[in-house]
Amino acid sequence: MNPDKVYYEVAALDYPLGKMLLEKFKNARWIKIENHNNIPELRQNPNCEFARMKQNLVIGVRKTHKFVPNNKISDFLVPYTSSGCSAMCLYCYLVCNYNKCSYLRLFVNREQMLYKIMKTASEAERDLTFEIGSNSDLVLENTITGNLEWTIENFGKNDKGYITFPTKFDMVDPLLNIPHRGRTIIRMSVNPQEIIRKVEFGTSSLANRLKAVNKLKEAGYKIGLLVAPVVLVDNWEVLYKELFEILYDTLSEKVKSDVFFEIIFMTYSYVHRMINAEAFPNAIDLYDKEKMTGRGLGKYTYKQTEREKGEDFLRTELNRYFPGNKIVYVV
Repeated sequence: MNPDKVYYEVAALDYPLGKMLLEKFKNARWIKIENHNNIPELRQNPNCEFARMKQNLVIGVRKTHKFVPNNKISDFLVPYTSSGCSAMCLYCYLVCNYNKCSYLRLFVNREQMLYKIMKTASEAERDLTFEIGSNSDLVLENTITGNLEWTIENFGKNDKGYITFPTKFDMVDPLLNIPHRGRTIIRMSVNPQEIIRKVEFGTSSLANRLKAVNKLKEAGYKIGLLVAPVVLVDNWEVLYKELFEILYDTLSEKVKSDVFFEIIFMTYSYVHRMINAEAFPNAIDLYDKEKMTGRGLGKYTYKQTEREKGEDFLRTELNRYFPGNKIVYVV
């Protein structure tokens, strides 16, 4: 990433990471802000500026450290070193308010955040799992900050607990030689390449994601695959059947021996539709009035009949190729 503008809270420059970023992006225009959550200059931009705003970088101090209980793949969702992303997936759930949530925000107080995770893990009666990547893609962020390498190595010194995060990126080489001691679980998001190309702008290809998975497993990491989000385009059965065939043919035997799966169906919203129509006028329209229904204010999900049909198909095909592997949940 080579931003033209960096918006920063003054207090962020008191931290070593803040100073490093100041030097790294010294040729950018640095703009002081009061609060990384409220940048009036960005809030006033029209929807058509969405892609351009993705090139902005925001640097601040994370003030909220609340752990949210989670009943899927982890015990807690944990706010961590970044929020937002420079990729432009058309369905991204972080785009609840495009001029607040979309751009990449980096938080420099990583020591404070990791200390709380490690302390909570150490004091628990059992091994807890902490999801540290629910608000950003930490593999992508790592190319800027090195935070993920630092986090994995330092959490690996703990005697209890696990950290986990999902990614759509293949830049994993810096993670391969870290002494993680089996305490980091990495989950790669997968989709048919046609959907990646048409919907997940700025992310790694399916082929490169799977190469990364094989390398991570060889380095001793526990691996999961997120079939996510499942997008019910017209030829979705063909695409997802091909996806599972590719997974079976490409993944190493080590990966296939114990990889686990998560399945997440796409949710969409009125906000997404408005932004995508103006920012990406030539992109695929993900709203399908025949297959979708309203859920809450301005949100859409697949109708129950479509959802059940999709789940039955995906479970059947996954069990065909990976009969001994666990599907942790379907939502």
